[in-house]
Amino acid sequence: MVREGLRERKKQATRRMIADVATGMFVQRGFDNVTVAEIAEAAGVSKMTVFNYFPRKEDLFLDRHADRLRELEQVVRERPAGESVVAAMRRHQHELLAARHPLSGAIEGARGFWLILKSSRALVTRTYEQERETRDMLTGVLAAEIGDRERAAMVSALLTATLNTIFEHAVNRILDGDDADEVRRDQVGVIDRAFDLLEQGLGNLSVS
Repeated sequence: MVREGLRERKKQATRRMIADVATGMFVQRGFDNVTVAEIAEAAGVSKMTVFNYFPRKEDLFLDRHADRLRELEQVVRERPAGESVVAAMRRHQHELLAARHPLSGAIEGARGFWLILKSSRALVTRTYEQERETRDMLTGVLAAEIGDRERAAMVSALLTATLNTIFEHAVNRILDGDDADEVRRDQVGVIDRAFDLLEQGLGNLSVS
């Protein structure tokens, strides 16, 4: 058991090292101007090793998606008895924000990262695919819990849209040059307003 834990930590360290090397190269030269072979050479590993950890080049840049999927699954599966899925997701978003986690979107020094992402069609396309993967994962988890896949799919689509809206709001403000501390303070209200809408529904809300 100890040996398996050590092996897993080594794998995670290698994965993080490769991703860090790749991100540094992407920042310096642009995503589309760096090849996987160059990343492998700079990281001191084989090209096959890179692909073993990251099946697609885009995943080297968007390397936190796998962590996000695992965390969201844990949030749903391991939430306290009596806590709704929506409440658990709301709590998780506040925890990410308070911890200044990159997946909150509201972090210092990230503007260059988001600019690279927005400028690459391949990366933007991959983010859409990751949204679908998040929705599909949540659908599977919720369907297993409630036994109704159609309802689970509807709920997961709404949850995913809410999470993406919160994240995009922070990212867009960072891209606009807003101070990260100010964005973080405001995000508390953004999270609650988004989940209030999810819990209460639009009703007779007017957008005019």
